[in-house]
Amino acid sequence: MNVRKNRWLAAAGAAGAVLALATPAVAAPGDSDDVRVTVDIEEIREPGVLAMSIAADSVALAENGSTLLVRQFTGTLPAVTVTDTRTAEEVPDGAAWAVLGSATDFTGDNGQAPISAGHLGWTPNLIDGGETGLVSEGEEVVTVLDEPTQPGNNVGLVDQELLVSTFDSETVTGDSYTVNANLFLRAPVEVAAGAYTSTLTLSLFE
Repeated sequence: MNVRKNRWLAAAGAAGAVLALATPAVAAPGDSDDVRVTVDIEEIREPGVLAMSIAADSVALAENGSTLLVRQFTGTLPAVTVTDTRTAEEVPDGAAWAVLGSATDFTGDNGQAPISAGHLGWTPNLIDGGETGLVSEGEEVVTVLDEPTQPGNNVGLVDQELLVSTFDSETVTGDSYTVNANLFLRAPVEVAAGAYTSTLTLSLFE
């Protein structure tokens, strides 16, 4: 064997050695392994709310207790429920809520003169105030035809008058509270006959 051929064989052998060293290890057929996949899914938590609902959207007043000087018409405000599903931590410090009501003038259906909202009064009645004693109904509001039963309360439901409230929202969370009111319309005896309509707006504030 000549020198040139010997050198070529030596080079080929060296290359073969290099190629053998670079070959990756291969798992045997049928081998397996596992990867555990985990995830933590937190419960969806909706924030609580303070909300008001009213049992019906209308009430008809009927004549009851009229005298020779005053026509009186009475009825009951549909039950108003305040529900607070918040936690104490969700309530701003020092917060207090209240439901206030005000009425528009009674408008006749046949062109008769309106009856002002000052002729409509109410006596709030707390149906369910919970166990804290911190929810209470508002004071009676009488009409402009009445003598006041509390200082200055013979104004009717012209402005926002208190139906129900608490002075400590944080303490009364997680419960519902229900109130209604005795309504009374008092008009002069000479009031024109006919149908009249007023809108009593109730608003929840905090």
